[in-house]
Amino acid sequence: MRFFANAQNDGKPKNLKQFRLKMFLKNNKPTCMETEIFEQAEVLQNLLHTHVNDNNYILFDIPTDISKIVLVASGSSYHCARYTADLFGNVAGMEARAIYSSEFLLKSAVPHDNDILYVFITQSGETSDTNSALKKAKELDMRTLAITNKKGSTIWESADFKIDCHAGEEKSIAATKSLTAQMLCCTLLVLKYAAHKGIDISNYINELKTLPSFIEKTYLLHPQIKEMAKLLAKYKNIVITADGISYAIAKEASLKIKETSYINVYSNILGEFMHGHVAILNNKPAMIHISVNELTYTAIKNLNKIEEDYNPPLFVIGCTNEKIKTKFHIDINCESEIIKSFCVVIICQLLALETALCLGRNVDKPHGLNKVVKD
Repeated sequence: MRFFANAQNDGKPKNLKQFRLKMFLKNNKPTCMETEIFEQAEVLQNLLHTHVNDNNYILFDIPTDISKIVLVASGSSYHCARYTADLFGNVAGMEARAIYSSEFLLKSAVPHDNDILYVFITQSGETSDTNSALKKAKELDMRTLAITNKKGSTIWESADFKIDCHAGEEKSIAATKSLTAQMLCCTLLVLKYAAHKGIDISNYINELKTLPSFIEKTYLLHPQIKEMAKLLAKYKNIVITADGISYAIAKEASLKIKETSYINVYSNILGEFMHGHVAILNNKPAMIHISVNELTYTAIKNLNKIEEDYNPPLFVIGCTNEKIKTKFHIDINCESEIIKSFCVVIICQLLALETALCLGRNVDKPHGLNKVVKD
């Protein structure tokens, strides 16, 4: 089965308001997670208006004598950091790396050159290990920038530079709108540094202005995502693979499904997965491949090899190829890698939500989980 969203509605509800009303009446009362997923188009629209002026100038302050970026975060914020590190290389031509806050704290030696900016990402601004990591960086006299959804939080007050995500309160344990708000702030950060290097970012900014409309088109895939979730909910184990910048999204999809449905989900870079890890397919899990880019020759070869040797049920989110045999394919028609990344993240959020609901889970308060904040 293949489902594809583009500028036409393909017989689906005529507009987002009709669609939301239909879903609300069907489900009676949406969960906080669902409500927050469907707030993202508006949140990101407002965020663009806040941080980008009418002349396409990005408004927040950053240090300009920077050539390397170190991004530090935990959980979903780390996946944003991982995505951003790739984006820095792809768009701004800058060296960047992402590291878990807890791992950073354990390192006896960390980068501390004068041209490095440390970026700390946290939804609450009170994530204990991320705050401790910032303290460690400041002890090394490093310049720090915080990206958070909470003005006045510990990390906001401690960082030299700061960016407000403006996502509003997030009640569900699973990060949804806070994550995409972080991603947009980080994308603008990348573009600001690209502009400082003399790169023309006007096309990128114009693309970002279309982001809310593409997210609304993504919402219209909700009925098809439900069908995919019904199939996935039958499996106790799921493997998710991806390449390049899509790997950060694969890691986020893995976390979202795990924390909401309690299914055992494993994610890996597709090329690395072929080196021994592929043997777990002998246990007959479902397999998801995520790609915001056209599949490379190597990716097609690896997926065909997997099909030949193990024949797992393969679900593809994003780009696929006619040479790949899929059980279920869902995508949105979008030429921009950056815009498509946001849309695929939202597809994964809805997939996690619906898979968990199929299993009767409480998606807003998963058992044993709380947002990690300062003690």
